[in-house]
Amino acid sequence: MSGTSAEGPGALVAAGGDGDGDSTETSSPARRRRRPLRTSLLVVVAIAVAAAAGLAATGALGGDSTDSASAAPSGPPATTKVKRTTLSSTETVDGNLGYGDTSTVQAPASSGSESGGGSDSGQSAQSPQSGQASQGDSSGDSGSAGIVTWMPSEGDTIKRGDAVYSVDQQKVPLLYGSTPFYRTLQSGVEGDDVEILEKNLSKLGYDGFTVDEEFTSGTAEAVQEWQDDLGREETGTVKSGDAVIADGARRVADTKASPGGALSGELLSWTATERVITVDLDVEYEDSVKKGTKASITLPDNSSAEAEVTDVGTPTTPKSDSESSDSGESEDSDTPTLPVELKVDDQKKLGNYQAASVDVELKDETRENVLAVPINALVAEGGGGYAVEVVTSKGSEYRPVKVGLFANSLVEVSGKGITEGLVVGVPK
Repeated sequence: MSGTSAEGPGALVAAGGDGDGDSTETSSPARRRRRPLRTSLLVVVAIAVAAAAGLAATGALGGDSTDSASAAPSGPPATTKVKRTTLSSTETVDGNLGYGDTSTVQAPASSGSESGGGSDSGQSAQSPQSGQASQGDSSGDSGSAGIVTWMPSEGDTIKRGDAVYSVDQQKVPLLYGSTPFYRTLQSGVEGDDVEILEKNLSKLGYDGFTVDEEFTSGTAEAVQEWQDDLGREETGTVKSGDAVIADGARRVADTKASPGGALSGELLSWTATERVITVDLDVEYEDSVKKGTKASITLPDNSSAEAEVTDVGTPTTPKSDSESSDSGESEDSDTPTLPVELKVDDQKKLGNYQAASVDVELKDETRENVLAVPINALVAEGGGGYAVEVVTSKGSEYRPVKVGLFANSLVEVSGKGITEGLVVGVPK
């Protein structure tokens, strides 16, 4: 990535062929064409190099002189001072605002597949994020599974205790946890799923039991109260299809079942409730991002929000040439990318956008307590390297400098005679 001491301004100019940026659209989360990483310093650097070329043409740069400081022909048109500061380099990439990955809620397996006695043998396949047991043999009697009588709407937020759907006029609520209910929970049963049930009952305001891995008579009484509040039969036991388990509140993305239909197959899809930013980063920059990397998000209306990298995925595998040509995809699809997810703590900063293309400015490298000058204060020396025009009471002279980090229209400089407060020349 840019911002290292190994490259001077000229190298940055050569790398900025696609710095014009792309327009954004607010109506769709579809990915825009990925553009190369860019830096806002390109134009300033180009001015600096052009100014250096002009000086070279007039002989102001002193040719191949080996003097440590060559005399300037006249005073600069304007001046500034070398200052001590903290520099942070950034890279701007394309990102997409949305609600993250989508998972599905499946209809529960038929009651005949449950173990009843509490063994694990009755566990069925499950959606990793929905936590709901999936449908068993769909060729069986669909009527025995019940009839869907209510479904939520797209965009609804479902929290702990809220109904995910209703079957035969009985609500099936959402509970928080990591393990789905795969067996009948009743007195005498022990396990992690029992603890998940008891934690949720406690959070919902029920008591009379100890939150642990043992289902006791106190747990059964609390379950009966819960079932009464849900309008369900007060059995004191919980079957696998009596609740949907997820790791937190969910937002409905799409409903697939309709009231009046049989309870089978996929019922709905949902996401997390908080909006996140996703980026497909060029894989060559894998070492430049990690969890905790800070970033600034620019929305289509030019408002901004602070974000932080929360997840860095696995690089994609590039397709072969034949696969790309067969699918009709562009050559860009062959470039491996690194999926990166960022979280915005202050969701209000994202306004009313549900999905949008955004600019993500990643904060890459930081240098503290360094000397810096504006980039256009650099003058290219005839023998290579850079200098600054130092202005003193006796006139002006060019002093060689070693350049470091480029950031925010400034460049880190060091060298003999380069001190804080030193007056240097800059173009008007």
